[in-house]
Amino acid sequence: MNRRQVLMATGSGVAALTLAACSQPAPDAGEVSAGTVLISLTEVAVGEAKAVTTADGVEIMVVRSAEDQVHAFSAICTHQGCSVRPEDGELYCPCHGSRFDQSTGEATDGPAEEPLPEVAVAIEDGNVVTA
Repeated sequence: MNRRQVLMATGSGVAALTLAACSQPAPDAGEVSAGTVLISLTEVAVGEAKAVTTADGVEIMVVRSAEDQVHAFSAICTHQGCSVRPEDGELYCPCHGSRFDQSTGEATDGPAEEPLPEVAVAIEDGNVVTA
C-alpha cells in the first residue's frame, strides 16, 4: 500500500465510526422513571427554561411558567436529533435553526415540523420531578 491508500483507508474507517456514533439513538425522554428529580425549583426562574440531563443521559428542557407551575419537553430537536437550548424566550436548535415555543413545545420555525415531546413533571419538596 502506498501512503495515499493508507490515508484513504484510515479516513474511511474514521468516517464510518463517526457515522455509526451519530446514528445511535439518544435515550428517549419517555423512558425516565416517575419520581426522578430533574432540578431544584430555585434553579429555574419564572419565565426561564433550563436544560437538564438525567443520570441515564436523557436530555430534558424544564420550563417554569409561574411560581408554582412547571412543564418539560424532550430537549432533542424533532428534525434531526440535535440538542435544543433556551434562547430569547424560545427553544432553539443550533444545528439547523428550528425554533420551538417554550410554553408548548410546538415548532414555530422549521425545518422541524413536529413539536418537542412533552415530559410529565410535578413539583415535589422544592424539586421538579418526573410524574
